[in-house]
Amino acid sequence: MIHALREVFKAASASEPTRAKSTKTSDASAERSRDIDFENKLFKAADKLRNNMDAAEYKHVVLGLIFLKYISDAFEERHAALEKEPHADPEDRDEYLADNIFWVPPAARWSYLQSSARQTTIGKLIDDAMVAIERDNPRLKGVLPKRYNRPALDKHTLGELIDLIGSIGLGGRENRSRDILGRVYEYFLGQFASAEGKRGGQFYTPRPVVQTLVEMLAPYRGRVYDPCCGSGGMFVQSETFIEDHGGRREDISVYGQESNPTTWKLAKMNLAIRGIDADLGGQHADTFHEDLHKDLKADYVLANPPFNSSDWGGDRSHLIQTNCSFSNITLVSLNFANPAQFN
Repeated sequence: MIHALREVFKAASASEPTRAKSTKTSDASAERSRDIDFENKLFKAADKLRNNMDAAEYKHVVLGLIFLKYISDAFEERHAALEKEPHADPEDRDEYLADNIFWVPPAARWSYLQSSARQTTIGKLIDDAMVAIERDNPRLKGVLPKRYNRPALDKHTLGELIDLIGSIGLGGRENRSRDILGRVYEYFLGQFASAEGKRGGQFYTPRPVVQTLVEMLAPYRGRVYDPCCGSGGMFVQSETFIEDHGGRREDISVYGQESNPTTWKLAKMNLAIRGIDADLGGQHADTFHEDLHKDLKADYVLANPPFNSSDWGGDRSHLIQTNCSFSNITLVSLNFANPAQFN
């Protein structure tokens, strides 16, 4: 199974053209559509390894490993480039911070973990790797999953999953590999949300809905805010929109908030794997009861509020702010000096 999927990944990488700046989205959309087949095959292969594990739990196992593969690929690429630069020090962590790349200690690098994938201690090695990454990268503190060593997770299956994810992007340049990893992460989020049914809607908004909202607002530049950001899909699509239309992703700033602690962690990883520098606050928090961006004046507010949630804390009336609806939060957060948001 692993060998067959390697051929799929090679074909996907080889056929992926460099995205050109354009005023139309058709070329980029067609490019992403061509890759759905290999993403689907990868998910089906990973799902076969799930055995009897609940989808809600399994997603953290898989997405955590995809994230680990991404930051390791990014680190190794930068490390190799620094080795070729005169007077550069590949062991200087500031060299990586300057490029928004996480420092990955030796025992947490994918090459080391994959070489140990068949060992019975692989669960502990991954947990230790996650701890080490959080220690060396304060932005990730408390974000990464660390339950790979639990007895309920079969270590032979875990080793197979590592080999499977390790195959992503083979045959292409590293930047292609990392772009593929970002799309795989997003695709897996959607598939796991579908498997979880109603619960999945808490962390994932279907891509066509997100795409429609973003294209209606066309956030080319300024501050973009989502008061109930889920796993961060609105932000990913906003930056994709900008790139598809020849803009610069540096022209927008991203702000968000999420009340569910697990979903907040998924968002942090999702945005990091896409290279999006976002301010989601220092912790998860309910926008109604603890607004982390009180002074923000956003140019665009994008949101898919949890309309069907009955447990929103109305009984805590003495704690609720006057802006106790998402429509009110949107109004007070907007920068009315910017006419672009009303186009």
